[in-house]
Amino acid sequence: MAGEGFAGKAAAEAKGLNPGLIVLLVIGVPLVVFLVANYVMYVYAQKNLPPRKKKPVSKKKLKREKLKQGVPVPGE
Repeated sequence: MAGEGFAGKAAAEAKGLNPGLIVLLVIGVPLVVFLVANYVMYVYAQKNLPPRKKKPVSKKKLKREKLKQGVPVPGE
C-alpha cells in the first residue's frame, strides 16, 4: 500500500509542469537572451564603430591650463 501511494504521487507530479518552473522559464529565458544580445552588440560596436570625437577645448580653458603649468601665454 505504501508503494502504491508513492507511485500515485509520482504520476500526479509527472502530469503537469511545476508552476515555479514555468515562471522561472518565462522570466529567465528572455532575461538571458537580452543579456547575451547586449553583449554581442557591445562587442560588435567596439570593433566596428569609429571612436568618439573629443569635445573641442575652449581657448579660455587652454589659457587657464597653461597658466597653471607656468607656461607663458603668447600675447601677454
